[in-house]
Amino acid sequence: MGDPVFFPPARRLTVGEAAAMAGGTLRYPSTAGIEIHGLAAAAQGGEGRLVFVDGRKNAALLDGLVAAAVLCPEDLADRVPDGIAVIVARHPAVAFARIGRALYPDAVRSMRLAAVPPAIAGSAIVSPLASIEDGVSIGSGVVVGDGAEIGRGSIIAPNAVIGADCRIGRDCYVGPGATILAALIGNRVTIHGGARIGQDGFGFHPGQAGLEKIPQIGRVVIQDDVEIGANTTIDRGALDDTVVGEGSKIDNLVQIGHNVRIGRHCAIAAQAGISGSVIIGDGVLLGGRAGISDHVTIGDGAQIAAGSGLMHDVPAGERWAGFPAKVAAEFFREVYAVKKLAGDRKRKGTGNG
Repeated sequence: MGDPVFFPPARRLTVGEAAAMAGGTLRYPSTAGIEIHGLAAAAQGGEGRLVFVDGRKNAALLDGLVAAAVLCPEDLADRVPDGIAVIVARHPAVAFARIGRALYPDAVRSMRLAAVPPAIAGSAIVSPLASIEDGVSIGSGVVVGDGAEIGRGSIIAPNAVIGADCRIGRDCYVGPGATILAALIGNRVTIHGGARIGQDGFGFHPGQAGLEKIPQIGRVVIQDDVEIGANTTIDRGALDDTVVGEGSKIDNLVQIGHNVRIGRHCAIAAQAGISGSVIIGDGVLLGGRAGISDHVTIGDGAQIAAGSGLMHDVPAGERWAGFPAKVAAEFFREVYAVKKLAGDRKRKGTGNG
C-alpha cells in the first residue's frame, strides 16, 4: 500500500500561467509552455516541481537543483541551472504562496470536507430556535444553541458547539471540537479544531474571603477573514468586547485575554500570551511565546520578538525584544556586550573554574 497523498494538486499550470499569477516575468519566454505538476522546497526539488529561492543567503540551494521552474529575484536568475524555467519576482515567497493556493485550494480551506454536500447530520443537535441559512454543513455531534445564526456556505465540523445567540457569518469554517460562546463572527473566518472562543475571562479580585469572581458580561467580536489556530483561546470581554480585527491571523495555542483589541492584519505566533485590556494596532507581528502584560498598547506596525516579555507601551513601527522587552537594537547591544565580557574573562583566565 502506497503512502496517502492528502493534498493532491487540483490542476496543472504552465510556467506562463504561473508567471502571470505571480506578477513576475519569464527570463526565457520559450519556457512558457513547461508544465508545473506541484510545489516543492528548493532543498528537495523534483521533476515537474515549482520551487522558490528568496535572497542570496539561500543561493546555494540553486546548485544542482532539479525542478520545472524556480521563482527568484533578479540577482539570482543567472545561477539557475540550465533547463529550468526562471520566473523573476520581486517577492518570490509571496508569489509562491499565490501560485500554491491555485494548485492546492483544499490546503487553504482547512480540510473543510468540501466533498460533503450541505446538510445537517442526523446526530447533530440544532435548536429549533436557531437560524441556519441554506448551504450550511453541520457535522455529527454538533450542538447549536437557541437563537444562534449560521450563514450560507459555512461548515461546522463534528462535535463543535455553537452557543446560544452566537452569530457566524457566511463561508466560515469551525473545526472539530471547537466551542463558540458569546461571540459575533464575520464572514470567511476559519476557526481550527479545539479552539475556545468566548469563555469567561480570568477576572478575580482579592477579598477577605478569598478571590471574588467578577462577572464577564462582554462578547468576542471576530471580523471578516480572520484565521484562528487549533487550541487557541479567546476570552470574552468583562464589560467591553474582545475584538480581533479584519484579516488577522492567530497561530495555535495562543491565549488572548478579556477586553483585548487586536487590529487588522496582525500575525500572532504560537504560544503568545496576551493579558487583559491590551490594545494592538494594525499590522502588528508578535513572535512565538511572546508575553504581553495587561493594559499595554502596541502601535501600528510594531514587531515583538519571539520569547519577549513586554511590560510597556510600544510606539508604532518599533521592534522590541528581550525579557523584559526593550527596543531591539538596545537589547542586542546588551547581549553582545555580555557575550564579549564573558569571552574576555575566559581568555584572560579570570573564571572561577
